[in-house]
This record gives sequence, C-alpha cells and structure tokens, in this order.
Amino acid sequence: MKVVLLAGGLGSRLSEYTKTVPKPMINIAGKPMLFHIMKLYAKYGYKDFYVALGYKREVIKKFFNKKKFNWNIHLINTGRKTMTGGRLKRLKKYIGKETFMMTYGDGLSNVNLKKLLKFHKKNKKLVTLTAVRPPARFGALKLKGKHVSYFKEKSKMDEGWINGGFFVMEPEFLKFIKNDHTYLEREPLEKATKKKQLVAFRHKGFWQCMDTKRDKDKLNKIFNKKIIKF
Repeated sequence: MKVVLLAGGLGSRLSEYTKTVPKPMINIAGKPMLFHIMKLYAKYGYKDFYVALGYKREVIKKFFNKKKFNWNIHLINTGRKTMTGGRLKRLKKYIGKETFMMTYGDGLSNVNLKKLLKFHKKNKKLVTLTAVRPPARFGALKLKGKHVSYFKEKSKMDEGWINGGFFVMEPEFLKFIKNDHTYLEREPLEKATKKKQLVAFRHKGFWQCMDTKRDKDKLNKIFNKKIIKF
C-alpha cells in the first residue's frame, strides 16, 4: 500500500530550527522526525513512500539519497508555497486508483495501522482519520469566591477528540481538492463530512505533535528514554 507523507511546510513556529532544515527533518533522539514516522509504517509492512517536498527539499533529498533503506522512497517536489491539500492533489498521478495512507511530517503515534486500515475497509467511506485526545496542558479549577470547589490535575479526559493526522483515503477524495491553495483540513474534509464520507478511528494510545520547542523537547525525552519505540 502506498503511503503519502506531507513534508513541504515551513514550520514557522519552530523557526529556530527550520531556518536550516524543513520541519520533518528536525532530529528526535538523533534521527529526523520523518524517519521515525516512516519506521512506524514500515513496522506494519507499509514501505512504499511518496514524500511531498517543498520548503528546503534539498535537505530531505540529501538525507535519503545518502543512506540506504529497505524501503521504496519517492521524493516529489510539490512546490514551496503549496498548501496541504494542494500537495496531496499534486500526487494524484502517483497515487493511482487504489486505497492509500497519508500523514503529516510533524506528528508521531503508536497507532495500530493494520487496525486503522481494517476499520477503513469495514466502513467503506472515502476518508478515515485517526482521532486522538491530546494531554491537557493545565489542570482544571472551579472557584466559588476565593475558595476552590473543584480541582483536577491535567488529564487527557479534559480535552476533546482532535485530528491525529493518520489517514486512510480513497483516490476519489482528491476531487474535493481544488488547487494548490487548498488546505486539506478545510474545504475538502468539511465537504467529506457533509457528504458523510468521513469516519474516525479512535486511538487512545500515544500521540504527540511537534508544533513548538516544548513539543520537540517532550518527544526527545520520550524517545531517548525509549518510552515509545517502533
């Protein structure tokens, strides 16, 4: 099965790192984020990768051209300023007519990809996303005047479900994407929702995005201590 990886964004919130490398190439425990994501897919036997390049694409090309992997890696330039939906649309001719998987280059999880695919096939919709519950950043309080009437330490249960970024898609979904300026997370997925063609696979295990330095440091700690490994 083909796996599409969106790896062309600027990563402006991590500008202290992305001045020299694209966001998916930021090191986590000595290896690029993108490598860890690919390793997760390879663990389940999915080794046919189509990487949508953009910002600082030469860094990604240099890394994968220099090293040997037991994976099929296709590096495709999708434009420096193309949005997430546009990048996916540009890969249409490579995707073909079969079901495919897709994720971003800035999030890690231990989601069971076999179960995700099985769920997608069972529901027979155009798109399946992985729903996750991120850890709450703060504890919760309720006050009555100066007195605390309720206190709870931060917990996953205090947050709602969000898009965890690990998708299974049918090629027909690409018709919902207009052009290079289309954000995947807006009109295309909103349209799929209205047409009842979007379902969610609930993942209650590990998931962590890398949007800030705080996120990066947390991922480094997790992988250096081998709390999570693929």
